[in-house]
Amino acid sequence: MKKVKGDLIELAISGEFDLIIHGCNCFCTMGAGIAKSIKEKFPEAYKADLQTTKGDHTKLGTITFAESETYNGKLIVINGYTQFNWRGTGRKVDYDAIRKVFGNVKQKFSGMRVGYPAIGAGLAGGNWNIISRIIDQELEGEDHTFVDYKK
Repeated sequence: MKKVKGDLIELAISGEFDLIIHGCNCFCTMGAGIAKSIKEKFPEAYKADLQTTKGDHTKLGTITFAESETYNGKLIVINGYTQFNWRGTGRKVDYDAIRKVFGNVKQKFSGMRVGYPAIGAGLAGGNWNIISRIIDQELEGEDHTFVDYKK
């Protein structure tokens, strides 16, 4: 896992990545955190999310995606369903779902430059040490970068 400080969305738009991944809940909201920014900058990704069934527990661990045109070419934006909902306190991220999401990414998009935030470790309350190990295992051999948000 490579690590950089910056803004994932700005780096993606500038051509640093072929695809970016962010974590979603299963209720088609994309109303907070980086998901809200993705919804605003890449409405195609939100449209892909809306094609799924709201509140469907079986979405955990799956992905939807959309292609977006940037001035540097095409960018794939992946919605990874890593938590069921966003309400309440405590950990909402599902570690098994993170494993499945990144396994799906490797299977479908191997060979691409991948960027992601601290998926599941912000508003979803997960432990980044656990999550980063899962990502490293699932994306072993891939060109993947954790973008630690910094304006």
